Amino acid sequence: MLQVFYKTCEAYRRFRHAEEGAVLALVAVSLAVMLGFLALTFDFGRLATTQSELQSFVDNVALSAAGELDGRGDSITRATAAANQMISDSHTFGSGASLLSGESDYTIAFYEENPAGPTAPQPINDARDAGFVEIISNGETVQLGFAAAFSGLSGNDASRNDVGATAVAGFTQSACDITPLMFCIPNGDWNADNHVGDSIQLRTGGQGAGWGPGAFGFIDPSSGLSDDTGACAGKTGSNLDICLLAAAAERTACFESTGVDVRTGQSVGVYEAALNIRFDIFLASVSQLRNDPLYAPAPNVISGYVGQGNGSAGQCVANSGSESPDSIGLPEDDCHASGTCGRYGDGGWAAGRANYVVTNYDGVDPHPSAGTRYEYYLAEIAAAGGGASLADILTNKTETGRPQCSAHQDTNPKRRVLVAAGVDCAANSLSGSGGNDIPVEEFVEVFMIKPVGMDGTRDVWVEVIGTVGGGDGGTGETSVFRDVVRLYK
Repeated sequence: MLQVFYKTCEAYRRFRHAEEGAVLALVAVSLAVMLGFLALTFDFGRLATTQSELQSFVDNVALSAAGELDGRGDSITRATAAANQMISDSHTFGSGASLLSGESDYTIAFYEENPAGPTAPQPINDARDAGFVEIISNGETVQLGFAAAFSGLSGNDASRNDVGATAVAGFTQSACDITPLMFCIPNGDWNADNHVGDSIQLRTGGQGAGWGPGAFGFIDPSSGLSDDTGACAGKTGSNLDICLLAAAAERTACFESTGVDVRTGQSVGVYEAALNIRFDIFLASVSQLRNDPLYAPAPNVISGYVGQGNGSAGQCVANSGSESPDSIGLPEDDCHASGTCGRYGDGGWAAGRANYVVTNYDGVDPHPSAGTRYEYYLAEIAAAGGGASLADILTNKTETGRPQCSAHQDTNPKRRVLVAAGVDCAANSLSGSGGNDIPVEEFVEVFMIKPVGMDGTRDVWVEVIGTVGGGDGGTGETSVFRDVVRLYK
C-alpha cells in the first residue's frame, strides 16, 4: 500500500514539473490574438475600400463639373447638371443602396479662388467668376462587427465607421501661339460674344496713359512666352517683339489664362510697324522683311494707302503722302467718327459702309449680305478667287487689294485677325508699367480694320469677332486653345 502511495506521489511530482505542453498553450493564445487582428484588418479594409470608392466618385464629379466652368453666364448651371447627370459609381460596404449618383450623394459649391489653397474663400454664385468646384460626399456608414466586439471587450473606441471624401477641381485655358496683345475690357461682365461687330479704339495703356477700358498692352515675352522651337526662337529685343507680333507661323509657347505678365504698349516701340505688315506696309524697322515669306501680308490689304516707287523698291507704302486717291479702308463705327461714343463702339457702321461702297465700288454694294466688316473682308476675298488667288479685289482703282510691296501673300484670310487677352484692369488694379499674374477674363478674336499710325495716332482699330478658345480648336492664323481641367484635392 505504501509502495502505491510513493508511486502516485512520484507521478504527481513529474506531472507538476513537466513542460512538454507549454508550446501548445502559447500557440493557442497567439492564434486567438492573430485571428482577432485579422478580423480587425478585415473591418478596416472595408472602411478603406469604401473611402476609396467615395473618393473616386467625388473626384470624377468634380472634374466633370469643372469642365463646364468656362466663364460664360450659364457655366454654373451646366456644371451642376454635368455633375448630377453624367457621373455614377457604386460603393461596396456602405449602408443603404450601393449606387452613387446625383446630388443626393454630395454637396457642391463654386469658388473664384482655390478652396484647397492656403486661404478659405467663400462660395460664389457668379458664373463668370467661378473657376473652382468643391464636391463633398454625404458620407457612408460601414457596419463593423469585429471592431465593435473588440471595442466592447477592450473599452477602446475602435468602431468609428463614418466615411467621407472631398474633391476640388478647377478650370483654366491654355492658349498657344496667340498674338501677345492684351486690352482692358469695360468690366468683368463684358463678353465678346455679346459685342460681335463692335469696333474698338485701342490706345496704349500704362504709365501716364492709365489702364482704362480700351487701353492695350502686351503680354511680356520675358515670362517664357516665346516658343523655343518656333519661328521666334533665339530672337531678342525688338527683333523678338516684331516676330511675336507679325510672324505668320508658330511663335509663342502655351500659357494659362489664370495669369499673364503685362507690360505697357509704349514699351514695345515697334508694334505699329509689326502689326502693319499684315497690310503690306513695311516701314522703318521692318522694311527689310518685305521679301521674307515668314512675314507675308494678308490676302486682302485694302487700307486706303497705296505704294510708291518701282523696280527694287516695289509698290511700297511710304511714310507720308501715300493716301489712295480713289479707295479707302474699312471704317470704324459711325459713333466713333462722330465722337459720340468712347473707345468701345456700338457696331453701327451704316454711314461708313455707304462711303466705303461709293468710293471703292462706285456706289454698288457687291456684298449686301455681309453684316460685319470682317464678313465684308471675307466676301471680298472670296469674290476675287480666294486667299490663294492673285486676282484684283478692287478693279480700276490705284489700290488692287492684293499685296504689291511684299513678294509673298498669305493665303489665310485670318492673317488680319488678332487673338487678344481681355483683362479686367480695374478689378485687378492694373497700374503703372503693368503687372504680373493678371488673370484673363476671355480670349477675344479681333479683326484689324485699318493700319496703325498712318493717321498720326498710335491707336489700333479693331472689330470684335467673338470669344475664342475651347477644346483643340485653332483660330487667328495658327493659334491653338485647350481647356485644362485639373484636380487639386
